[in-house]
Amino acid sequence: MLSETYYRHDELLRESVNIETGMKGVISNMDIEGIIKHLESEISNPSEGLPEEIFLFATGITPMINVDLLIKNESRQTLLTWREDCFFGPGWHIPGGIIRYKESIEKRLHAVAATELGVKIAFDDVPLAINEVIQQSRRSRGHFISLLYNCKLLGVPDDALMHKGGEPRAGEWRWHSDCPDNIISVHEMYRKFMSSGGK
Repeated sequence: MLSETYYRHDELLRESVNIETGMKGVISNMDIEGIIKHLESEISNPSEGLPEEIFLFATGITPMINVDLLIKNESRQTLLTWREDCFFGPGWHIPGGIIRYKESIEKRLHAVAATELGVKIAFDDVPLAINEVIQQSRRSRGHFISLLYNCKLLGVPDDALMHKGGEPRAGEWRWHSDCPDNIISVHEMYRKFMSSGGK
């Protein structure tokens, strides 16, 4: 499970490297070059994504860049999807994704729309907002540069993924007239964009 992977990875980081002080632990007795070669052998094409544990390790040693898609309908409602995981959920959030190695921003925006909503989009060239998100208490996924783009649907989102009542399930989408109370905490920074009078 993802949560088990996260905690196992976090424990490994604490044992091996103290990033804040620069003090080396268990890993100082290992063959660093050999470890790197082994990791590279496990990654066939980083542009297509990383194995979960390698991805989580990477997010614990360097900032990640992600795109978020602000999508509104003619009634100025905002399209949000339900997230439920050990990192940020449960709660509603603006659809988004992390840019992969040698992947363009444009390609990631289209990939998010296709994967999470089953639809094509158009978007403004310049982001509406750029935010740096640092969570000091978290090792994995603790530092992001977030780019918010104003997007327009070129079709209808996948009806099978639409939230139609009851408790929302991970991946379901719904239009919101205002920012919901149960927005994930990291997306509170987008609250002003989610009101009916927002962008």
